[in-house]
Amino acid sequence: MFYVHRTRRAHGLTGKTVIVTGAGSGIGRATARAFASAGADVLGVGRRQDTLNATAATHPTIVTHSADLLDPHTPQAVIDAALTRWGRVDVLINNAGATRLMPLAETTAEGITNLLTLNVTAPSLLGSAALPHLRQTAGSIVNISSTYGHRPLPGAAHYAASKAALEQLTRSWALELAPDRVRVNALAPGPTESEALTAAGLPTTVVEQIKRQEAENIPLGRRGEPEEVATWVLRLADSAATWLTGQILTLDGGLELT
Repeated sequence: MFYVHRTRRAHGLTGKTVIVTGAGSGIGRATARAFASAGADVLGVGRRQDTLNATAATHPTIVTHSADLLDPHTPQAVIDAALTRWGRVDVLINNAGATRLMPLAETTAEGITNLLTLNVTAPSLLGSAALPHLRQTAGSIVNISSTYGHRPLPGAAHYAASKAALEQLTRSWALELAPDRVRVNALAPGPTESEALTAAGLPTTVVEQIKRQEAENIPLGRRGEPEEVATWVLRLADSAATWLTGQILTLDGGLELT
């Protein structure tokens, strides 16, 4: 109830059209629901229709759109779906992404390509397709990075590099789009409860071991919850934050300080 209460107090989101990628689980699901609770119309994008349906359950202002962001035609189709339904785009949340353990000795061209396509290329193409409409609404883009976008991550350097690229895109787009009053910011969560490690193909025992180790390394002593992250996604996207752009907000329980 705490998180629902906070999201309902958000300003400037009622009637806005928000696109959230990776909306089928974790941070994306929590974010889609938080925007809906704040009065926005939400297009939840993801690969699996069943998980998108679960996200939209009991939230009538969430409309689902099943698509594969690795397909270069998907970004324009996503924007077109929002325009067909609501006729406008106010906020783009680039949340979809992949985590991949890939030590240098096991690095492959296919692994690098797939990781960068989802974590860097897809957000770029979505931003490009959304831009004409964001200019009309003086909208905003929020990119979901990671604390490892600016911390080393041995064994998963290409994942960290893809998030570092997303953070630099955020800064550069913020300057590029400022004359159009389009704000661009990023949120960099630390280890957060989600299906990312399982989706990376890791066995359950390994996933649990990683989660325990991460919690031990975080000063606040635990991993984050998706709803905690969603609260700050709303704040970055809120049109009341009229003077905030080009910022990378780290939300990691103090991990960045260690």
